[in-house]
Amino acid sequence: MAAAERTAGTPQPIGYSRSGIGRITLVLRWIALAIAVILFLLPFYLVLRNALATEADITAPEWTLFPKDLQWGNISELFNDESVPIARALWNSAVVGVLGTAGQLLLASMAGYGLARIPYKHADKVFYAVVATLMIPGAVTFIPSFIVVSSLGWVSSLRGLIIPTLFSGFAAFLFRQYFLSFPRELEEAARVDGAGHFGTFWRIVVPNSLPFFAALAAITFIGNWNSFLWPLVIGQDSSSWTIQVALSTYVTAQTINIHQLFMAVAVSILPLVLIFAFLQRYLIQGVTQSGIKD
Repeated sequence: MAAAERTAGTPQPIGYSRSGIGRITLVLRWIALAIAVILFLLPFYLVLRNALATEADITAPEWTLFPKDLQWGNISELFNDESVPIARALWNSAVVGVLGTAGQLLLASMAGYGLARIPYKHADKVFYAVVATLMIPGAVTFIPSFIVVSSLGWVSSLRGLIIPTLFSGFAAFLFRQYFLSFPRELEEAARVDGAGHFGTFWRIVVPNSLPFFAALAAITFIGNWNSFLWPLVIGQDSSSWTIQVALSTYVTAQTINIHQLFMAVAVSILPLVLIFAFLQRYLIQGVTQSGIKD
């Protein structure tokens, strides 16, 4: 009788209940993850499906998972269209993205390091001035920037697309916050060896900050690649169009070339997908190392 009472008093049902709740929670998490994956991949599926379809397949009332006949010729049709120089637009976007990203990282990192490490009595005032630029709407500086670029004769040129976007107050702010948390011991060891601020920055700080540089480079490149309004105003000639401006030409007041538009979108997002796939671990690591603190 006593053994039966001890058996009845064991907490097995509670343990089983907790285990059941844990399994239900795990299943719900997997369901939520699956739904998120589907919602994330749905736009890519629609782009790919319509890029390999005809106008009739896209506008048909009956929806099919994929067209019966995949139109791989849409790729050659896209690049052979003389009215929209898509290959030139891709090249311009690549040049703007790479040079704009490299220049922005160079200037912002040096500015951030100077604000974080070089002693100067007005450093805080300069930093607050940089932060204040983040509060100015882009629409306020858009027209003055265009006037300056136009007066320099940089309209319809890559210089007009790249140079005005080289400095970013936000990037300088992030670099400054990151360098504040950078180990001083490494810098002090370099100064013992006779290196100055410039030598310490290039020989010690930059090589040990590559994950943060890579994360910010990926974000900056994606922003430059997807930029539309400034390239639309500056790139008044088709030879200076970027990919986003070229995409807009497929939708006009007269016609809408749907299948070429989707094919151009598929081609334009491919570089971004590759960059994100290779640098995604740096994105997370760089954000966690950004040091958004005093």
